Amino acid sequence: MADGIISTGMDETASREIAPAPKLPTPTGSPPAWSELADQAGDLNNRAQILHSDTDDLHIDVVMREWQSRSTDFVRQDMPTLLRSLADLGFSWRHIARLVGVSVPAVQKWRRGQPATGQSRFNAAAILAASALIEEHYLVRDVASWFEAPIVLGYPITAIDLYASKKPQLVFRLATGKSDPEQVLSAFDPDWREKYRSDFEVFESEDGGLAIRAKDW
Repeated sequence: MADGIISTGMDETASREIAPAPKLPTPTGSPPAWSELADQAGDLNNRAQILHSDTDDLHIDVVMREWQSRSTDFVRQDMPTLLRSLADLGFSWRHIARLVGVSVPAVQKWRRGQPATGQSRFNAAAILAASALIEEHYLVRDVASWFEAPIVLGYPITAIDLYASKKPQLVFRLATGKSDPEQVLSAFDPDWREKYRSDFEVFESEDGGLAIRAKDW
């Protein structure tokens, strides 16, 4: 000890105050505004949905115009020829009568060569045109059977019901395979779930006959 100074045995470096750790650099720019990005993404999604809806409507509008054009071409054929073509596709006389909007006896008379009204002849041509369009554009095989098949399992509504109700645009929407069948039925009848619900179903029994049983909901 000298001059009143007490030596601690530590050198000058150790006696210095420890320097603080360096700070990380602050990133330039503001942090992402996630709420703003979410709003932009939502707006973009809405625009995409509107665009999809508009293009879907445009597609169906073009299909309807082509259907009308083809109907005009097919109506050049006489009624017996139109009926034979529909039968060759697999349509039953009962279904043909319903699609044309007449009775089965009326169809039978036309088959024998009796004259049909111009409207009935055009209606028959329109069914044939719709069938041809659906086969060609949407690759539906056995188009008559497709018309007769239930749109949604468990409900008896078919494309025949849509067409006979004068809503052919719904038939074409269904044929595209891009529309939700349940949405198509809601456009046909908003109350279809309750109105057409049945607690029974037809099935093929062991002997090959048809029978009715309660559904297993």
